[in-house]
Amino acid sequence: MMLATGQSKLRCGAAFTLVELILVLALLVIATSLAAPALSNFVRGRALDSEARRLAALMHAGQSRAVSEGAAMVLWVDEKSGNYCLEAESSGQNGDARAENLTLDSTLQIAVQNVGTVTPVTFKNFPAIKFLADGMVDENSPQILKLTDSAGFSRWLGLNSGRTGYEIRLTEK
Repeated sequence: MMLATGQSKLRCGAAFTLVELILVLALLVIATSLAAPALSNFVRGRALDSEARRLAALMHAGQSRAVSEGAAMVLWVDEKSGNYCLEAESSGQNGDARAENLTLDSTLQIAVQNVGTVTPVTFKNFPAIKFLADGMVDENSPQILKLTDSAGFSRWLGLNSGRTGYEIRLTEK
């Protein structure tokens, strides 16, 4: 059979069948279900690490501000509400205009661990880290802050050996 000029000949079998499309979709569902748990672990870990870095940066800012202003700075932690704040120790009745108040990610919890201190530092009835005007951390400040996510994974911010600041750790020790 001859076709007129300009007409194309239809080829059988050139299109996908319904069975082939269903098989491809089934393979995509299987691949997605295998990758989803790994992706959720990645996102969860990012929130924990990001919060630990944010808290460490606030600690560093507190030390820098204590040295530059020549006055003690306090980073207090409200473990129940998940808030933490950096402000001048002698902020007075008007408060500290440069205070930085932050809230934890909703999937995280924070705990303050005082190791061997007789009278831990408190500020506004909350456990606190006190940064002195010479850049050192007060000897009665908490030695460890623990961040924990909803799956039980943790990051610790521990006081370094020279009492000059805190560092992020993957383990408590």
